[in-house]
Amino acid sequence: MNKLITIAALAISAFAGSAYAADAASAPKAAAPKATTQQSKMATCNQEAGDKKGDDRKAFMKTCLSAKKQSQQEKMKTCNKDAGAKKGDERKAFMKECLSK
Repeated sequence: MNKLITIAALAISAFAGSAYAADAASAPKAAAPKATTQQSKMATCNQEAGDKKGDDRKAFMKTCLSAKKQSQQEKMKTCNKDAGAKKGDERKAFMKECLSK
């Protein structure tokens, strides 16, 4: 009788284990985590660094990575100042380009 109960328990646990493994295998994989702000900043600075080498690259990367992003209000002030006496469509195009940077 003990052997029968032991065999039944083993069969049930084996079946339950294989069913769980099948569910885990068919479950969708979790999406890769998004890049952090620092990682995106690093990628951008890396692209902007281009062909710079050695100390030039180090200096560029240091300033690029430590630079703070301008707020929208600060951007507006800077772009307005840079637009100067431009009028109409020329000013619109300049402001659009300037603010998108």
